[in-house]
Amino acid sequence: MDRVSAFDEPLKKLLGGPTAKVMAEHLDLHTVGDLLHHYPRRYEERGRLTALTDLPLDEHVTVVAQVADARVLTFNGGRGKRLEVTLTDGHGRLQLVFFGHGVHKPHKELLPGRRAMFAGKVSVFNRKMQLAHPTYQLLDADPGDDAGATEAVDAFAGKLLPIYPACKQLDSWRIAKAVDAVLPSAREAVDPLPASLREGRGFTPLPEALLKIHRPATKADVAAARDRLKWDEAFVLQVALARRRYADTQLPAVARRPTPGGLLDAFDAKLPFTLTDGQQKVSKEIFDDLATEHPMHRLLQGEVGSGKTLVALRAMLAVVDAGGQAAMLAPTEVLAQQHHRSITEMMGELAEGGMLGGSDQGTKVVLLTGSMGTAARRQALLDLVTGEAGVVIGTHALIEDKVKFHDLGLVVVDEQHRFGVEQRDALRSKGKQPPHLLVMTATPIPRTVAMTVFGDLETSVLDQLPAGRSPIASHVVPAKDKPHFLSRAWERVREEVENGHQAYVVCPRIGDDEDDPGKKGKKKTAEEEATADKRPPLAVLEIAEQLAKGPLHGLRVEVLHGRMQPDDKDDVMRRFAAGDVDVLVATTVIEVGVNVPNATAMVIMDADRFGVSQLHQLRGRVGRGSAPGLCLLVTEAHEASPARARLGAVAATLDGFELSRIDLEQRREGDVLGQAQSGVRSSLRVLNVIDDEEVIAAARQEAVAVVAADPELEHLPELRTALDALLDKEREEYLDKG
Repeated sequence: MDRVSAFDEPLKKLLGGPTAKVMAEHLDLHTVGDLLHHYPRRYEERGRLTALTDLPLDEHVTVVAQVADARVLTFNGGRGKRLEVTLTDGHGRLQLVFFGHGVHKPHKELLPGRRAMFAGKVSVFNRKMQLAHPTYQLLDADPGDDAGATEAVDAFAGKLLPIYPACKQLDSWRIAKAVDAVLPSAREAVDPLPASLREGRGFTPLPEALLKIHRPATKADVAAARDRLKWDEAFVLQVALARRRYADTQLPAVARRPTPGGLLDAFDAKLPFTLTDGQQKVSKEIFDDLATEHPMHRLLQGEVGSGKTLVALRAMLAVVDAGGQAAMLAPTEVLAQQHHRSITEMMGELAEGGMLGGSDQGTKVVLLTGSMGTAARRQALLDLVTGEAGVVIGTHALIEDKVKFHDLGLVVVDEQHRFGVEQRDALRSKGKQPPHLLVMTATPIPRTVAMTVFGDLETSVLDQLPAGRSPIASHVVPAKDKPHFLSRAWERVREEVENGHQAYVVCPRIGDDEDDPGKKGKKKTAEEEATADKRPPLAVLEIAEQLAKGPLHGLRVEVLHGRMQPDDKDDVMRRFAAGDVDVLVATTVIEVGVNVPNATAMVIMDADRFGVSQLHQLRGRVGRGSAPGLCLLVTEAHEASPARARLGAVAATLDGFELSRIDLEQRREGDVLGQAQSGVRSSLRVLNVIDDEEVIAAARQEAVAVVAADPELEHLPELRTALDALLDKEREEYLDKG
């Protein structure tokens, strides 16, 4: 068997169809190599019990514990049976529950004093943590069976038990058995690290590292294997990014330098304030890039309200000055319209080039979105192709084949994580030569993530807020434990409105027909009752109706969500901005870019259903004027849950960079390359973007040196192979989406 094909062998051959199918569908593992790179999440020591006190709610967990007691209860007049088992680890307790025919086997096996490994999803029932119908594997034989006991002890004693990232259909120990079957292939692993680097840093050989991470004899084995595998991940990723940066420097671009006394100077002269030091520093970095003969690729990250749009607009005007056109891409129509409005307001008569009353130095600023009327769209397309419009703002509609530019010089992408590699390339092909690229994000990104996810972009950071922005007070409202807190929250909203301000209420769901009609009216069994997921997330349409009839009766309450017609959305936003709506009940469509300085309060319903950075983004919509902002995070999560801890962290700080670290720590299972959300296999498995800053920085340095010396990696075939595996089509896309 040749060296590569051992890892490419389909799992079906070695493990049989059913197991291979579950691995492919639920864990995205298809080949021997995939499974060998599916590393244990942690290790249980035979003699040590897992802490039951800090189990995460709604997650699939594996615990090792001892049975404290077990009892069978009947319900439905004796017709139904339920087995309740209490586990202990000396610190905490955990309830297991089995129903119906599933009661007999565990009732015989899970006797008080027995120890076992249990796997299942943590839920809450009657305010107690429980696992419903967990799978389990006994770690000690029947107390009366001496031969069996010795055998079981031999099998497990002193060993580190690997606990694998698992799924409901496949437990950790079944994955461990599958790994045993493919482990011999580890000896044929192709080593991606150049020999000089490997020897210089004294790394364990790759085959040995793979054996040690799956079947360690000691903790030192785990540490050595992790160190080695972390380096592989960091280095291969950084080589991919270094090659992309190198390729970008080889592309030609038109240098764009602003004309003295031109549009940019005219715009600066009419600004009613001076730029902050941060804005000036970042603008200089951008203008230096624009003046070079190869395309700028820069990431501009700044807190909500730090003035990124102004910095981007000045760059766009500089390009128009130099005879080019600039396009700004927004992820949604609401946002594109918002940007168009605020940019034309900022520019005044400078945005009316060629029109009556417009300035001689001005240019046309056009909007292009998918839902525009035919006539308006035709005019916009004409203005682009003739060069009449220097600035265009739009959604994905800008990328369509029909759209032709006269001379596209700069593309500004807002909230880049919503744009894939194809869109970036499609826009790039619109210029005679590749245009300069500026990517903006309001999601603060820790330095290490910037080095990994956005590693192909140079980074600029705006970290000071302009003068005049007000502080935002944030509080957690525990609706279940303290219902009067929620009543008080609505009173606070009324007070803000009575003082002439406005408020947002944010819900995770739209409501109405998105519910599954098949589930209505069907009675649940006792088993389903106990294991039922929490109620569905609160919905905009229902909450708006309840508020208008109840606590906010008499106020002007309106809704905004993604299923509305674009014209209706824009109408609601305009009326809210004009002060004709008191309370806007919305989904996260308001998350980015919506700017209504008079809105001072925000109530986020089911706040625990949003991520940390999303909550921070949403909160940034209030306190944009001179009056202080208020953000109330409403939750039914119980006090000890990780969800409550997360909300507490958001309420405690307004520092987005601090929150982005917390967010990453909490998504430790996830993957910074964007697969975090799906919980599927990730391309970063042992590398932790928070703790491994030094490894990432060192790997970046080594990668830059390797690529500079050998851009095509002709002398490093093993590294090329590893790179191809990382950058199969999907990975490439994730890298670019960030």
